[in-house]
Amino acid sequence: MIGLRHSSGMTRIFIDSDACPVKDEVYRVAGRYGLHTLVVANRMIALPDSPLIERVVVEAGPDVADDWIAERSVENDIVITADIPLAARCVEKGVHVLDPKGRVLDGDAIGMALAMRNLMTDLRSAGMMTPGGAAFGKADRSRFLSALDTLVNKARKPRLRPMTLPPD
Repeated sequence: MIGLRHSSGMTRIFIDSDACPVKDEVYRVAGRYGLHTLVVANRMIALPDSPLIERVVVEAGPDVADDWIAERSVENDIVITADIPLAARCVEKGVHVLDPKGRVLDGDAIGMALAMRNLMTDLRSAGMMTPGGAAFGKADRSRFLSALDTLVNKARKPRLRPMTLPPD
């Protein structure tokens, strides 16, 4: 499957596995719906034994895993990531994006998320101390599971395409 263009129309889940605290939850939901899941990392990681879960090991380097995901995900796939630039690239292609705390990053949310990320980066580079993110907790895990279930159902629904009429 690696390297082949996705053409079955089936929703797939891509996990940007660097520091992803919800991999087990993704595996459970993907198994329930029978979805192919690609776990992308730049090192070997342990995976459950399932024909639906595929390990993708990319070269080490900045953004190599992100580039792999962005290049291969297509409309109605789901990407799990906390990486805002990767999320923006995927949203632009019609891919559903969910962060590990259950926040859907769609066309409405991605602009604000990018602006906030850039602001915090600028503040840090200017020497300001910025607060870290809140610790990941049970409420985040629950919110993530609910949001992922909703996204899977949304992604799997057939979309009505606008009908084009022949020229007069």
